[in-house]
Amino acid sequence: MSDITLNRWLKEKFGCKVYKISLSSGCTCPNRDGTISKGGCTFCSEGGSGEFGQTFGDIEGQIEKGIENISTKLPKRKPVKFIAYFQSFSNTYETKENTFEDLSNIFEKAISHPEICALSIGTRPDCISDRMIAFLSELNKTKPVWVELGLQTIHESTAEKINRGYRLNTFIDTYRKLKENGLSVIVHTILWLPGETKEMMRETAIYLAGLTPPPDGIKFQLLQILRKTKMAEAYEKNPWTLPDLNEYCSFIKELADLMPDETVLHRLTGDGPKFLLIEPAWCGNKRAVLNELKKHFDLD
Repeated sequence: MSDITLNRWLKEKFGCKVYKISLSSGCTCPNRDGTISKGGCTFCSEGGSGEFGQTFGDIEGQIEKGIENISTKLPKRKPVKFIAYFQSFSNTYETKENTFEDLSNIFEKAISHPEICALSIGTRPDCISDRMIAFLSELNKTKPVWVELGLQTIHESTAEKINRGYRLNTFIDTYRKLKENGLSVIVHTILWLPGETKEMMRETAIYLAGLTPPPDGIKFQLLQILRKTKMAEAYEKNPWTLPDLNEYCSFIKELADLMPDETVLHRLTGDGPKFLLIEPAWCGNKRAVLNELKKHFDLD
């Protein structure tokens, strides 16, 4: 059973409070630009799941702006560190506009910043080349590098419905390469995707818990129906049942209990932008969600 939340783990590892700075690599996604398909995964918003805190421009400027925005809200002289978090879209997707050299330069500059303690890169398992894995493995020798892989579900039928664009064997091949090269891997899952039962969601969690070696981290995300997505169009035509807050928190605790001790719980829910949120409406009340989670988990 894993009961290690990210805040607790970061404090133990780095000795102080750690904050994420959301950064842009300038990448898009092969599921959007026509390489695989257009429009992206059906749940993905126009911002590529990164509406909060997204910044643009040179990477040093993005980092300084992010640190400034966070620091103005913190007590003075209290030690903190920062994670360079490339969240939106597929940040290892090499194209003519974002070559390997471009991306490696961005990542190297980010991890070299003196106030950055780790690098976290969100991507798809079909968008990371062997040379990028080798490069990130070298960076990992200076500061921790995490690769966040969007899996969502192990079930191929669901993957087709949400237009994921790759099969499970692609995920596992990339996962093994990353682990063989000494990189930490955080796996993203989405719960209550259309057609998925609780048993199917359990099967995804059990599958991930059984990987050797196990994931370094996992993100459990409740599906949020967001405006201007294909998922919203499907939901409006034929809505399916989404959980209430108590049911969701109880089920998340059940899934967390399935994970091995060494897997850190990086996310237990999500709080998408209210101006885009259609359902579940309770997701928009972050305080209420956190309070309910505290009843089920020992959260700090």
